[in-house]
Amino acid sequence: MASLHLQSLVQLEVLCEQLYQGTEPSQRLQAEKVLAELTDSPECLSKCQLLLEQGSTSYAQLLAATCLSKLVSRVNPLTVGQRIDIRNYLLNYLASRKLAPFVIQALVQVIAKITKLGWFDVQEEQLVFRDVIADVSKFLQGTVEHCVIGTMILSELTQEMNVVDYTRPSPKNRRTATSFRDTVLKDILLLACSLLKEVQGKPLNLQGQQNLVMHLLKLVLNCLNFDFIGSSADESTDDLCTIQIPASWRSVFLESLTVDLFFDLYHTIPPPLSQLALSCIVQFASVRRSLFSNPERSEYLSKLMKGVKRVLENPQGLSDSNNYHEFCRLLARLKTNYQLGELIAVEEYPEIIRLIANFTVTSLQHWEFAPNSVYYLITLWQRMVASVPFVKSTEPHLLDVYAPEVTQAYITSRLESVLIIVRDGLEDPLDDTTTLFQQLEQLCTVSRCEYEKTCALLVQLFDKAAQTYQELLRSPSGRTMDITVQEGHLAWLVYIVGTVIGGRLTYTSTDEHDAMDGELSSRVFQLMNLMDSRLPQSGNEKVELAVLWFLDQFRKTYVGDQLQRTSKVYVRLSDILGIPDDSHVLQAFMSKIVTNLKYWGRSQLVISRTLQFLNDLSVGYIILKKLVKLDAVKFMLQNHTNEHFPFLGINEHFSLSDLRCRTTFYTALTRLLMVDLGEDEVEFEQFMLPLTTSFEAVKQLFNNGNFKQEEVKRLLIGLARDLRGIAFALNTKSGYTMLFDWLYPDYLQILQRAIKLWYCEPACTTPILKLLTELLQNRSQRLNFDVSSPNGILLFREASKMICTYGNQILSLGNIPKDQVYPMKLKGISICFSALKTALCGNYVSFGVFHLYGDSHFDNALQAFIKLLLSLPHSDLLQYRKLSHSYYPLLECLAQDHMAFIANQEAHIVLYILTSISEGLNALDTIVSSSCCSSLDSFVSYLFKHISRDNKKPLRHKERGQEAQRLLHIMQQNPTVLQEMLSILLNIVIFEDCRNQWSVSRPMLGLILLNEKYFGELSSNLVSSQPSDKQEAIQQCFANLMEGVERNLLVKNRDRFTQNMSIFRRDVTEALRSEDDSNVEQVNLDMMS
Repeated sequence: MASLHLQSLVQLEVLCEQLYQGTEPSQRLQAEKVLAELTDSPECLSKCQLLLEQGSTSYAQLLAATCLSKLVSRVNPLTVGQRIDIRNYLLNYLASRKLAPFVIQALVQVIAKITKLGWFDVQEEQLVFRDVIADVSKFLQGTVEHCVIGTMILSELTQEMNVVDYTRPSPKNRRTATSFRDTVLKDILLLACSLLKEVQGKPLNLQGQQNLVMHLLKLVLNCLNFDFIGSSADESTDDLCTIQIPASWRSVFLESLTVDLFFDLYHTIPPPLSQLALSCIVQFASVRRSLFSNPERSEYLSKLMKGVKRVLENPQGLSDSNNYHEFCRLLARLKTNYQLGELIAVEEYPEIIRLIANFTVTSLQHWEFAPNSVYYLITLWQRMVASVPFVKSTEPHLLDVYAPEVTQAYITSRLESVLIIVRDGLEDPLDDTTTLFQQLEQLCTVSRCEYEKTCALLVQLFDKAAQTYQELLRSPSGRTMDITVQEGHLAWLVYIVGTVIGGRLTYTSTDEHDAMDGELSSRVFQLMNLMDSRLPQSGNEKVELAVLWFLDQFRKTYVGDQLQRTSKVYVRLSDILGIPDDSHVLQAFMSKIVTNLKYWGRSQLVISRTLQFLNDLSVGYIILKKLVKLDAVKFMLQNHTNEHFPFLGINEHFSLSDLRCRTTFYTALTRLLMVDLGEDEVEFEQFMLPLTTSFEAVKQLFNNGNFKQEEVKRLLIGLARDLRGIAFALNTKSGYTMLFDWLYPDYLQILQRAIKLWYCEPACTTPILKLLTELLQNRSQRLNFDVSSPNGILLFREASKMICTYGNQILSLGNIPKDQVYPMKLKGISICFSALKTALCGNYVSFGVFHLYGDSHFDNALQAFIKLLLSLPHSDLLQYRKLSHSYYPLLECLAQDHMAFIANQEAHIVLYILTSISEGLNALDTIVSSSCCSSLDSFVSYLFKHISRDNKKPLRHKERGQEAQRLLHIMQQNPTVLQEMLSILLNIVIFEDCRNQWSVSRPMLGLILLNEKYFGELSSNLVSSQPSDKQEAIQQCFANLMEGVERNLLVKNRDRFTQNMSIFRRDVTEALRSEDDSNVEQVNLDMMS
């Protein structure tokens, strides 16, 4: 294909068509590759103009807009004049052409980017990109179509200003957004509101007018969604969002017509426009409380509540699911932002709370309509009920009247839904456990309000459902569908009983309430016994999961170290079931766990929840002491085989992912074993007997050479997961030593062979490598073996062998498809890095011994690390979080304790490592950036130490510093590497949100001492780039930075520098801060440029 500058308009349009409409992936990739070069071409601007002026398709115009967007977003931007020309050209182009909507949107985005990136740009002493409203005023005065484009420009600019561009310094982003907020944003909001008032009185018959209203409402919403204080609030925390409106905007919100305007619009415009009006009202309800005085706040809340009342009295619009969802959000925001006492003080509160209660009850009864919106309704009631103890108002809150109605509606509606779901084969809400648990956790507080009513209802419904269920089971003609419906009823009731019992911890309770909990709990325990008695024949997964939820809630509330032994719950349980205390409850728990593990092996959900429950039980020491006395626990400790617990088998019915739960099982089981184990090796060997049998079987198969690979592979995966659980729980020296003696050497060699055989199968290598990492963990000093024991060295040698085997084999795979590179290669490498880091930092091996006695295992492990590292592009180190979290801490450990090894590497390896540090310094992840700072500090300290000694060393000691001389030579050949890092760190300190200031300060002193001349030039450039009235203050900041700091890297001197840097950062930030946004500001934010 001809080079890009020779492409004709026709050829460009063909490429556009292939890119945007092509069906052949190869054609699209080729077109994308060729057109990507257009942005880098010197003829880019002229080509874009050609496409805009003479292009015959909308896709040609879209391509031009896309290229222009990339062009103006470059780190090295176009000149101010060029950008002004592009902006003016695009404004005229939009005003004079009839374009497709997606082309208009793309061109508007270009204008917004140019304006944002040039916000502080000056030409002829004028801030040329700030006359935003003036730029679009002609659009707003034109036709409806022009008015829409003008509104789109303002809306896109408001949104663009709110977007954080992570490719640029964050202080510059924030400074631009703050200036925009203080100079333009309020005027944009007022303009949008005034245009909406004009439009409000006109009929919206035409599509263009509806389009205008839509974009005006989006503009208002973007203004109210603006990040006013730079908090970058997570949108997922919707229920906690408060809008930090500037105090200067107060008059806008106190204006009586502002809120009324949007309620009026909601009632007059059709969906989906009415949804945008409600979204704006949600934001109005979220305005920070401190914006108003107490009387003003009451008046403002009164307006919102009257609007809510009006919506509820005219509910026609709520039949639209989007309107309904936004209205539910509005109700939740009212309680988030206002206190219950303030809501009660509203004049029409009794009527409004009645309407809200009726709306909630109706919403819950229509369970199939907008289920995600129920979250907000239950949030409202949960927060109101939780606030009741703190209300000082003399007026009645009426929650004791309406909260039980809400609880009853939730319960009855869920029971009524079961028949419809079973009959029509609909999606069952019980299967969506995330939403279910979220709703139940909110309901627990609401249900404890007037608990007597809730309890009486549940007892009545439970008894009726249980009786019907038993009759159906006894009846020979009992239909399967009827039984399924009753089991659905029981599942819901068990979930809700567990929920209300868990609510005891969130709401004031009495002895009478505990007795009621006993009534409800006894029924669930009876149902549990009934279901277990039927398990050999049949069972219901949903009921089992509900029972596990109940057991966990009961455990949290009535079993534990803080248990009230006189609780009335046990009085009722003793009377009905003969369970007088928590020890007997624990017996019931363990019987249930054993039953589930025995009969539910094919249900991954039931098994994983059961094991999680067992794991939670095994954490508390007092409970552990009680558990080990139980027969069920003794049975598990002596019989943990697939014969008794089928999920431990290697049946092909189980997927490999199902085997993960075995780690949880053995963690809990080993905790139980450790309570009375002490140093009893015989008991430990007895406990390990099932694993011993399995390993011996694998050993036999390996020795024979002829075996079914799939079967052995599954067996080894299971064993690796089992052992990882055991190793995790063995936190004592004696317990770990027994495990190591059991593993070494035979069984570790089997794992080594498995890695060699199946290195390219992550399902096999991942559990084995994770087991290795766990074995290397010196948790609670468990690996500090006796002085006569070689176990630490033997363990590291095995780790070295495994890492080297895996590393060499995985590098032999060659090119791996991009979508497979993480699971096939990077995941295993990251685990190897974690294992090596764990070993190096464990402090249980003297690594100097390996070199002293000619043992190559330590060197082999480090060389494997280097090979694996060099096989990775730098981008992968930061792109994959788990990889960066294993690589950078490992590098920190190597630089701290094994700097001589790094110094002894080839130049390209040292530079690769330094480049990875340089890129990591700017990482948003504090773990990564702190590790980079620590690695750089060790690196710089090593260099400085040897440079300082150079002239002091006697001749006979020169040979000892060969590694240092080698490293010094590399750095002399590449002086800019450390200088760039000094520049990056200084940039972070002055301009970034430096969250790890102490870590940043440590390498900085060494860098300054190694590059004093460059540091002087850097500080001079920064000072000279400031306005003349600030130069002296900033120069003084740099002088103070080095005050009292000597030319050494002793701890006392470093601490002095760290203190100085803290003061320096504060002072220089203050000096750079602009007092007046109208002043011309020319701060060079990117010192690397």
